[in-house]
Parts: sequence; C-alpha cells; structure tokens
Amino acid sequence: MYTAAVIIPAAGRGRRMGQAGRPKQYLPLFGKSILRWTMEACAASRAVRELILVVAAEDAASFQAELATRRPLDKPVRVVPGGPERQDSVRAGLAAVGRGTDVVAVHDGVRPLVKPALLDAVLAAAARHGAATAAVPLKDTVKLVEGPWVQATPERERLRLVQTPQAFRRELLEDAHFRAVREGWRATDDATLVERAGHPVAVVEGAYDNIKITTPEDLLLAETLLRAREWQLGTGAVPQQAPAAGRQQAQEGASVRIGIGYDVHPLVACRPLILGGVEIPFELGLAGHSDADVLLHAIMDAMLGAAGLGDIGVHFPPGDPAYAGASSLKLLEEVRERVAERGFRVGNVDATVVAERPRLRPYVPAMVERIAACLQVAPEAVNVKATTAEGLGFVGARQGIVAHATALLLGGY
Repeated sequence: MYTAAVIIPAAGRGRRMGQAGRPKQYLPLFGKSILRWTMEACAASRAVRELILVVAAEDAASFQAELATRRPLDKPVRVVPGGPERQDSVRAGLAAVGRGTDVVAVHDGVRPLVKPALLDAVLAAAARHGAATAAVPLKDTVKLVEGPWVQATPERERLRLVQTPQAFRRELLEDAHFRAVREGWRATDDATLVERAGHPVAVVEGAYDNIKITTPEDLLLAETLLRAREWQLGTGAVPQQAPAAGRQQAQEGASVRIGIGYDVHPLVACRPLILGGVEIPFELGLAGHSDADVLLHAIMDAMLGAAGLGDIGVHFPPGDPAYAGASSLKLLEEVRERVAERGFRVGNVDATVVAERPRLRPYVPAMVERIAACLQVAPEAVNVKATTAEGLGFVGARQGIVAHATALLLGGY
C-alpha cells in the first residue's frame, strides 16, 4: 500500500473570468468557493493523507486564517505561497509534501467537480506505472492550422484531452521539476515535464464533467452539472428530466429570498466585546452562551429566515454545551453551509448595530472583511452600519446592544 498527497495549485488570478480583483478559485458556487469544492473532493479520496494548497503569496496568511474559522476537512491542509506561474507553484507545493509520502497528485484548484473515485484511480495507476494522468477522448475533429489554411487532420482516435488529476511517484516528479529548473523547461502540466524527463505516462479514463472553470460560461456549466448530480438516481444515472421536486426547487431558486434578523444582548463586565467577528477594546462585553456577537447572530437569523430554516436557537440551542463560548464566525459558516444545502447562496447582507458606546465606525471595515470572507461573497455585498439610540431606552442607558439585519439569498439546486 502507498501513501499519497494532493497538491492543489490555486495561485492564479483568473483574468479570463472578467471579475477584476476576484480570482476565479474564490468565486462562489452554490454557497462554497470553487476552491472549497475542489478541496472537499480531494479530501474524500481514500488514499490521500494530506492536501497541499498553493495560493498567491499575498493570500497565504489570510487563507490560513480562513481555514481556521471553517468546518475542518477530513484531511490536514498545508497552505503554501505559490510562484509567478503554475509550474513554480507546483514545485513549491512539492517541497512542502510530508515525509513518507509515496505518490503525489496534482489537481487544478478550479476543477471542483472531480470525483474522488477518479482521483483514486489516477493515484493507483501512478503507484503502479510511475506516472498517470486523467484524459478523455475528443468529440470533435481536430485540424492543424497555419494562418488561414488547414495543414493536417490528426487521427482523432489517438488524441486525448488531458485533465487533472495527474499523479506521480514522488521521486519521479521531484526529478522532473529539478531538471526543469536546471534546463529551463516550461510546460503547462506536470505530465509534460515527466515525459521530457524520459518517463512514460499512463492514461486513465477521465470524465467529461471534470471541467476546468476558466470563463463565466464554465461557471454556469458547473452549476448545471452540480444540479444534475443532485437529481441523480440511485443507479448514478442522470435522468433526462429532473423529478418534479427537483424542477420545483430549481424554479424557486430562480427567485430571490429575503430574510430579516434581530438580536439583542446585555452589556456586562468581564466579557470581551465581539462584533462582526472583531474584538473591540471596551470595558464591557456582551453576555451570551457563545461569544454573544449580536451582529453575526442577527445576520444568521436573517439568512435562516430567508431559507425557511427557522432561527439560530433551533440550530445552536443556548443550553447546548457544545456552543459554550463558540466563535460566531464559525457558527455563521455553519449557517452558510446549511443554507447552501437548501440550494441557496448569499446575494448580499445589510445590517445595523445600535450601540451608545463604544464608537464602532472605525471597526466597520474589519467587520465587513470578515463577514464577507465567511459568507464567500465580495466585500461590497456586505454592508454594516453603526448608530446610537440617542440616549433612549436600554441601549441609550448603555445596558445592551441591538442588531438588525436583512439577507438576500439567490439560486437553488
């Protein structure tokens, strides 16, 4: 038996997606980022013991912190800063693979629909033959073209569209990358480097739904394919038409859902004041079973209400010791995932915090950043306002803090 690791290169900036400032691997896909779908699929492989996630150097620290706030995967994850090109990022990931690993797979961070069984098959082929790649037959005729003229028509039966995962015995991949640096080789995939090093690469039948998300059209296709998976029968076949319940859910997903949230907590001594996931220096904090983040609790209630899932007391009972002192950011992630299970993603959130003291406006940008990261939306999709009660009521008397929130949910499986 062999041990395996998966390197997931995800340091690209995704210019072809047309969404400046948002790398494609972080775009939402039914409530999770594309990259999160990919990581979960790779972690489900029986042979894999660790994931090496390679992200842009400027994203490494924030992504490591983000991992700490999310539901953990079944396998450990190492976050590694990448290089200027994919080949450099894979080499950086290879250097971080744990000792004792026999086979290393490389899988694109933007191929989120890969099935664990395909990854297992490629790893097994690499353990047996030294190197293997997933690939599918071409459906169309291919022409070799120069200028405006066809020069040749290769035999389609011998051609394959190469995908990831690709997998290699560790020492073979390390040698190929070493030689690439020494001799100045550049390639678009690791199998090419191994071929140039003189080692044959076995081909494993890939899957046409194992798509690489590069353009906005690819993202739409991924959504369609995921819907189809939800409608699969027990045999694994996809029916030509969705069952009635599935069609109804898809129709519902075409409209928006709006929810309203409200929460209040008293101010007490000897508790930290946490709002929007940000600890704010103040002599008083909010009382509550968890960290009592009144802002996040209101947002969670709004999201749950929009999805028809009750309120936070149903999902996180205040008497349950499992949630004593719990981070509300982690609870918000749980809510996002439960909303996603119902087929919805967050469109935007608007919230207001009412507090006489302390002054909250300086902390609002940090709140927005943390909430947006947790909900996997752009910061401009989160709006947080801070106001006072003008000295009126229990808020004006500085006895507590109130939060109101509205959440808009989109889409559905």
